[in-house]
Amino acid sequence: MAAVQILNRNWEDVFCTWGAAPSATQQEKCDNADRAIRKAIAASTKLSAKTIEVLVQGSYANRTNVRQDSDVDICVLYKDAWFPDYSFSQGLSDGVLGLTDGQYPYAEFKNDVQTALTAYFGADSVTRGKKAFDVHANTYRIDADVVPCFEHRRYLGTPESHWYESGTLLRPDSGGEIINWPRQNYGNGVTKNDATGRRFKAVVRILKRLRNEMAENGHKVAGPIPSYLLECLVWNVPDEGFGHDQYRDDVRYALAHLWNETRTDDTCNEWGEINEFKYLFTGQPWTRAQVNSFLDAAWNYVEFE
Repeated sequence: MAAVQILNRNWEDVFCTWGAAPSATQQEKCDNADRAIRKAIAASTKLSAKTIEVLVQGSYANRTNVRQDSDVDICVLYKDAWFPDYSFSQGLSDGVLGLTDGQYPYAEFKNDVQTALTAYFGADSVTRGKKAFDVHANTYRIDADVVPCFEHRRYLGTPESHWYESGTLLRPDSGGEIINWPRQNYGNGVTKNDATGRRFKAVVRILKRLRNEMAENGHKVAGPIPSYLLECLVWNVPDEGFGHDQYRDDVRYALAHLWNETRTDDTCNEWGEINEFKYLFTGQPWTRAQVNSFLDAAWNYVEFE
């Protein structure tokens, strides 16, 4: 399919529409999915006897979701045991803290979450994936990805004075571990949004819609660019780049800054995800070169000069 470009548009009008928060109808369907998942977990006799926290994460929690990416990402977090990381501490270990191995394996927990979801929604409405369960949409709610997680704790300090940062850890059926930091993503996003006169999240939504339209119109460079990556990229734009009279100028500044800084590894190798616990271009499924190519294409797509 050949790439298509829509010329001579009023991009300020487009960006005003794209930057708006989700509609009340869309938000209601997101909220309905969230409530239904919570009810399913609470109805499980086995899970209700344990310390479980259900928390929304991702673009829905951060209010950066757009219609094309309108699934709800929900973490079912088991908190009676956790996976510790002592590599950022000095002299801490399970023995020093008096910790013992938990008696509730992750695989069993994931199976219990599946049982709870199928009991509540029906087997036909739940699909098990390697990482999460897909609870299918209906007229009342949107699609939901339900991710079973144990708490992950990054310990810092010494045996005399220590603390930890709380994240989440999931183990895909295919093996390995994935650690995420949803609370830190949310908190840092709110701080950035406040510091930019609420333009940060608007520009994120604009670039997500732009990326989706480019992909739909055959621009292959948009394919490897997930929504979360766009959110992290905009988070790395200096605060002074936001708050122009028009959205068009905010978007122009963001694309120009990001393109310039991603031309080489040296200028962006210290960039982090929004949570500030992971590097943006280290150990990721995307590359700096892919990002730079997308930014160049996006600049041309919206006819900046």
